[in-house]
Amino acid sequence: MAHAASNLNDVPAQSGAFRKSLREPRTLVNSGLTVLAVLLCLAAMFPLFSVLYMLLVKGAALLSPSLFSDLTPGAGMEGGGIGNAVVGTLVVVAVATALAIPLGFMGAVYLAEYGDDSKLAIVVRFCAKVLTGLPSILAGVFAYATVVVTTGSFSAFAGGAAMAILMVPTVMLTAESALKGVPSKMKMAAFGMGATRAQVVTRIVIPTAIPGILTGVMLALARAMGETAPLLFTALFSDYWFEGKLFQPIASLSVLIYNFAGSPFEHQVSLAWAASLVLVTIVLVLNIIAQVATRRPEEH
Repeated sequence: MAHAASNLNDVPAQSGAFRKSLREPRTLVNSGLTVLAVLLCLAAMFPLFSVLYMLLVKGAALLSPSLFSDLTPGAGMEGGGIGNAVVGTLVVVAVATALAIPLGFMGAVYLAEYGDDSKLAIVVRFCAKVLTGLPSILAGVFAYATVVVTTGSFSAFAGGAAMAILMVPTVMLTAESALKGVPSKMKMAAFGMGATRAQVVTRIVIPTAIPGILTGVMLALARAMGETAPLLFTALFSDYWFEGKLFQPIASLSVLIYNFAGSPFEHQVSLAWAASLVLVTIVLVLNIIAQVATRRPEEH
């Protein structure tokens, strides 16, 4: 008992040795690096918040139901909106998604489950990584040469094809990482129960990797929505509503911003700011959805 009492009496004296003191060099270094890290984080976030603030100040004034229901105005005209550009952007992105997701997903399944480190898999993976850094204007030139020249017209389909070229590598590489992240124990358990390789891939691997695959899709969509150069070569622009014809020119938010931002008419410049705010909001929502969808159950 006496020995235990003496140990208890020593605890305060020993715990005092673990108290932080600003006189200690390690404490000073730790505090300094913490402050530096916080300042650098704030500096990195400053451009984002400054852009959002500028868009809200200059673009929020025109936000109204008519902004999304009216056609774009002509030069020098008042009123109008960006409704056809919003619809056109959604149509082009839908076409790009329909083209890019099957190709990127099937490529990811091959790389993760069948190709492994084969020569073909190495070449495909290398090409996908190269495509991630491809300038978007080159995708537009390629789509122009293969789709626009062949069909003889600028069109929503040509714009979607150009966007799909930019989306495929992001979808493929992200989905491959998600598929490879599935624990091997789950696969071995399925094989041990007599499942075939195809059954393991379709019933175990893919359902488990869905959150990561969805992340790649959302990030690819966010990138495609903000591109302008490919659409200048492929979809061009239209002052009218989309009538269901994929092989005709179509409006888009990014091209509208490009056209109106340099306009000498103040009203069109204001519409460009409003369209920029809408576009940034859509991209921000897609990124938030991607983050929420990829959260693990234990994080909720």
